[in-house]
Amino acid sequence: MIKALILHIETATDICSVALSKGDQQLSLVESGQERSHAVLLNRFIREVLAEAGYSLKQLHGVAVSKGPGSYTGLRIGVSTAKGLAYALEIPLLASGTLENMAFGAMAHPEVIRLSNMYGEHLLLCPMLDARRMEVYAGFYTWNHTPFRKVSADVIDESSYREILSRYQVCFFGNGSLKCMEALKHPNAHFIEDIHPSASSMIGPVWRRYTKEQFEDVAYFEPFYLKDFIATTPRNKVL
Repeated sequence: MIKALILHIETATDICSVALSKGDQQLSLVESGQERSHAVLLNRFIREVLAEAGYSLKQLHGVAVSKGPGSYTGLRIGVSTAKGLAYALEIPLLASGTLENMAFGAMAHPEVIRLSNMYGEHLLLCPMLDARRMEVYAGFYTWNHTPFRKVSADVIDESSYREILSRYQVCFFGNGSLKCMEALKHPNAHFIEDIHPSASSMIGPVWRRYTKEQFEDVAYFEPFYLKDFIATTPRNKVL
């Protein structure tokens, strides 16, 4: 199989991140943590990663998007951009879960590697994204990147994950984990503060999907919101 040139788009959180890969190797990466800037930055970042690596849109073999869960607005922007490129360029559309990508990227973190060397198969990775108040989007993954528990929206309190923590060491990370530190006080709970969603972390999961031709339907693909969007109407109307 050729070393496919794939564009990766991550907009599920406040971070806007775009990467270009050839096969499973990263060629370029541009990202920003500026809030509510995806609509302004995304197309510029796409041009920048291509220019940095010396390629054009017409040379792409596929476009990948982080499908969620995450911000409704961020996911819509990323998915609509990816679908538009896939349709216009007549190339495959690929998607991987935001939490899955984070777990894959975490495996290269020095502290996660240290914990893995200590606990081996008894270590689980739990990426968390903030979902307002004490709720998070969370997933559990083994060291070999196998899902241990289905991704879910969890309300965190002192009893959360007690059964898992009684049997495993768990590494919590992501912007949802920080607000859980006080509630999840357990000797088997480990918190890492500097692991965030990145298009760079998509490359491994997406490449596996590409080699297996696990492509998405451009016409019908939708983000994985996990929870339904609920629109609210302001109580006080100003005429």
